[in-house]
Amino acid sequence: YILPLRHFFVKIHNMRAILVKAPGDVSQLYIGEVERPVPGPQELLVRVKATALNRADLLQRRGLYPPPPGESEILGLEMAGIVEETGPRCSRFRPGDRVFGLLAGGGYAEYVTLHEKMAMPIPPNLDFPRAAAIPEAFLTAYQALFWLGGLQPGHTVLIHAGASGVGTAAIQLTREAGAKAIVTAGSEAKLKACRELGAMAGINYRSGPFAPEVLKLTGHAGVHIILDFVGAPYLEQNLRCLATDGRIIVLSLLGGRVADNFDLRPLMQKRARIEGSTLRNRPLDYKIRLTEAFSQYALPRLADGRLKPVVDKIFNWEDVARAHEYMEANKNIGKIVLTLT
Repeated sequence: YILPLRHFFVKIHNMRAILVKAPGDVSQLYIGEVERPVPGPQELLVRVKATALNRADLLQRRGLYPPPPGESEILGLEMAGIVEETGPRCSRFRPGDRVFGLLAGGGYAEYVTLHEKMAMPIPPNLDFPRAAAIPEAFLTAYQALFWLGGLQPGHTVLIHAGASGVGTAAIQLTREAGAKAIVTAGSEAKLKACRELGAMAGINYRSGPFAPEVLKLTGHAGVHIILDFVGAPYLEQNLRCLATDGRIIVLSLLGGRVADNFDLRPLMQKRARIEGSTLRNRPLDYKIRLTEAFSQYALPRLADGRLKPVVDKIFNWEDVARAHEYMEANKNIGKIVLTLT
């Protein structure tokens, strides 16, 4: 008995993706062909319609932030698209469904696979670019505020980089929780946008130290939670304006990682807690639990407009170099999105 040739050969499908020639500047980005991923038993194959930029993409392009072991080398930590194929053990979605979700990599491509429990249905009122702007920013902010920060009604939260993707998400989540947000940002236009999203006050960090203003705004009681993206240069001021038993959640180190001559006494006096957090390299089961908790809380609010993704600019993915340069110039208020042709 001779088996047909199809039993010996599996057709390999290719796809286009944004690739990096070598670690470096935006000139290293190009669109090339790679093998299309194949979904596992509990995975979806999604045809990507839009993805969004993150600071991690810029670092990875420069060779400074490799993906976790076993994950795609392609840039892109979030996407929105259409389910093309489902694994045999999938039951939540069908081909043709509109979904969005967080990725460990691979979003800058025509197709991506993800565990079906990491996918969320796109609310009917959102298009693909706006749906793609949600996962990384909102899941990061939700995790930091609720899971790590213990956000409660009546709390006051200091959000640095208030006009960033995570910042604009955190302002809205703080407001929805019945808490108050104070933000820092580098321009009056950014501060205005933050106030329009619900921030009670904004501080231009270019005008001088932020701690005195935060203490004045809180009647010298301080804030309960601080979301920090800057790192070492802000550590002393963060502790100054933190309330007793307050928490500092460090999400990035854009300003530096080494704090010189750090005095630990305020940390002890305030019983403060400083916690660092990343999301990309968390275990899959953690990210599934986070996605499910966020979905239950946020999808109804996204559907009725109480929460909304803030999109600054939409680029065609062929203009990815310009999109990266735009983010590097720190001009954006909210997210920068790439749409696929």
